[in-house]
Amino acid sequence: MRDANKTIGNLIDKASVAIIGSVDEDGFPNSKAMLPPRKREGLKHIFFTTNTSSMRVKQYLKNPKACVYFFDKRFFKGVMLKGVMEVLHDSGSKEMIWRPGDEMYYPQGVTDPDYCVLRFTAQQGRYYSNFASENFETE
Repeated sequence: MRDANKTIGNLIDKASVAIIGSVDEDGFPNSKAMLPPRKREGLKHIFFTTNTSSMRVKQYLKNPKACVYFFDKRFFKGVMLKGVMEVLHDSGSKEMIWRPGDEMYYPQGVTDPDYCVLRFTAQQGRYYSNFASENFETE
C-alpha cells in the first residue's frame, strides 16, 4: 500500500458503520456496530459518541484494550485497528463532536450526564484488499 493514511482514511471516512470491540469481565471479546466516527485525527485517534450508561463504557473503564473495524462491502476491503479506548467526559471533548440533532439521544444536550465521548487510539492495524492482508503501524 503506497499511502496508508490516504487509502485507509478514505475507507474510514466512507464507512456507514464502525464495529467496535471490547473485552468483557470474563476476558471474551465483544463487538458492537456503531454509527460512523464523529472525528478522526489521521489513523491514530478516532472519536465516537455513546451513552455513559452503556455496557461498552463499563468494559472500557475496566479494560481499555479495543479494536475498531471498518469495511467497504462493495469492494470487499476492510481495516482493523487495535489499540485502547478512553472514555471522555470533559466539556471540551463533548462539545467538539456534538452535532445538531444529538438531543434525540441525549435529551439534556451537550451536558447530559449520559453523553460521553469514546476516543480510540490506534497502535497498529491490518488492512485487507484484493485477497491479501498487510499489517501497518499507525503514526
